[in-house]
Amino acid sequence: MTLSIICNLFSLLLLVFISSSFLTISEAVDTDEKFTYTEGNGKGPKNWGNINPNWTVCGNGKSQSPIDIVDERVQVLPQLGRLKRYYKPAPAALGNKGHSITLKWNGDAGKININGTNYNLMQFHWHTPSEHTLNGSKFDLELHAVHQNSKEETAVIGVWYKIGLPDSLLSKLLNDIKSVKEQDIDVGIINPKLTKFGNRKYYRYFGSFTTPPCTEGVTWTIMKKVRTISVEQLNALKEAVHPGFEENARATQELNGRQVYLYTPQEGKSV
Repeated sequence: MTLSIICNLFSLLLLVFISSSFLTISEAVDTDEKFTYTEGNGKGPKNWGNINPNWTVCGNGKSQSPIDIVDERVQVLPQLGRLKRYYKPAPAALGNKGHSITLKWNGDAGKININGTNYNLMQFHWHTPSEHTLNGSKFDLELHAVHQNSKEETAVIGVWYKIGLPDSLLSKLLNDIKSVKEQDIDVGIINPKLTKFGNRKYYRYFGSFTTPPCTEGVTWTIMKKVRTISVEQLNALKEAVHPGFEENARATQELNGRQVYLYTPQEGKSV
């Protein structure tokens, strides 16, 4: 298969998959329904598809997230190109949804560009431990940076963290994370660039939201570089959520024939 055919095939898959679902950010993070991450109580992840008629895809979907990324099975595709991010400072508020802590921008915080399409940054939230796994191994934390384009299609960047040096953004938000309850906290102007994503290597695949209603059609970008957070920062995120949600990571889902791609710069070319 020639390089041009691979590129055209990937673009077609992207268009077809995203066109199958028109998503809104509210679907992923603003549900009032009760669900848990604990099995055996009728509301755990294996039962999400039975709780609400609008959540059936959680149980029968064929393109669900998160997944286990296995390096020996990924397809290297340099033509994906460097992840293009154009972030800028904007007003933001910190919220506690019970099952996760969310940083939502109320102004224009910039965008990313995927395959020529701009996706505006909407919010960050965190999962402990990581939802996506690498070669079967979990990390201590996973950040989801949620973006949306003008057609309400969604692209999410996932960033893995392990215990180590403090994260710059979480350092700035630490006191507010420890105190946020039902009411959102205005945290002023926040620059998304405080979170260092890196852009030299990443994984790309098509999946879903990882919380009900588990709507499919999400373009996922998982950064290969693992970042660090402090024990205090990790504990603050765990202690801030409602009891029982200290571990808010959905189990990995079946690939069902999906391909996972890896972008890595070609040798001799600058990035």
